[in-house]
Amino acid sequence: MTTFKGELELAGQKIPQTMKAVVNYAPRDYRLEEVDVPEVGPDEILIKVESCGVCASDVKCYEGAESLWGGGGSPMYVKAPVIPGHEFIGHVAKMGERAAQTRNLIPGDRVIAEQIVPCWKCRYCKRGQYWMCQVHDIFGFQKNVNGAWAEYMKFPVEALIHKVPVDIPERLAVLVEPLSCSIHAVERGRIEFGDVVVLAGAGPLGLGMIGPARRKTPSKLIVLDLNDRRLELAKHMGADLVLNPAREDVVARVLEITDGYGCDVYIESTGHPASVGQGLAMIRKLGRFVEFSVFNQPATVDWSIIGDRKELDIYGAHLGPYTYPIAIEFLDKGLVDMEGVVTHVLPLEDYESAIEMVHTGKESIKVVLKPGLVKGS
Repeated sequence: MTTFKGELELAGQKIPQTMKAVVNYAPRDYRLEEVDVPEVGPDEILIKVESCGVCASDVKCYEGAESLWGGGGSPMYVKAPVIPGHEFIGHVAKMGERAAQTRNLIPGDRVIAEQIVPCWKCRYCKRGQYWMCQVHDIFGFQKNVNGAWAEYMKFPVEALIHKVPVDIPERLAVLVEPLSCSIHAVERGRIEFGDVVVLAGAGPLGLGMIGPARRKTPSKLIVLDLNDRRLELAKHMGADLVLNPAREDVVARVLEITDGYGCDVYIESTGHPASVGQGLAMIRKLGRFVEFSVFNQPATVDWSIIGDRKELDIYGAHLGPYTYPIAIEFLDKGLVDMEGVVTHVLPLEDYESAIEMVHTGKESIKVVLKPGLVKGS
């Protein structure tokens, strides 16, 4: 480790002045460019990116979803130009002087930062509810906190940083962020012994919910998806029953399984508005409905089901507060099965192919971009 100019830098590692990065300028206007490697201030940390996943929200951002770009009454969420990427894993490359003194880190440590960058000053932050920060930034969506579709990225002083053991294989370590979100959604469902639980959606997030939900000992864990390949993996990962709504009446099937009462907990992670009504129809009276998805369009439902007919508990689930250490421990100790979720690893240059793979979802589950990977290798 070499000390110079008030910074700590990994010995023997030469940090270049420029790097390759994907830059989001507008919907469908993403460009691979050579940009400056971020400079770090006294409280900041430079990260050499190991790999970064492509999330469904990245695809929605690329497509120009009104909920992200503003429109239809939605506030502007994306602040371009910005480097996308929030499902990352990386190594400390350089530390500012104060960061080196205050953070329990050294150059070379493998780390992740939580997707949200809170202000630590608003009402929510002061109450420990940092994931609902009133004036927060989000890695990969706002230009002052660029993401990890790049060779390097910077952690600001406000970032929540966690060490990640080097023994966790990269194909699993890159799943810490989505797994953290999955764990939070499962926690919101307050699953009790013997509950019948339905997970709608077998994408990376839905699949990530299987292991944590299984550890809550439900009597039956049911996974729904339109993709048979994903359902097969869900079964392998611990689902008791997998159902394809394209081939059977899943509401009728769940009611049949539960003697006409319905499931106790329904967790929605498909991102499709039809899944909301489907869940309200199959959940029992006094059941618990958890909504996690980011939608491309508003979901319209009969709210009388929620109140007058069933008196349901409706919970939102946002990000992965306080669950990163749990996700890291689960992966490190093999307490949840996430093998097979990462299906494709592509070089940064193939970001458009990665976006398209996630958009169609036919052949892929989790697609990962790896800076430094040579195209064609």
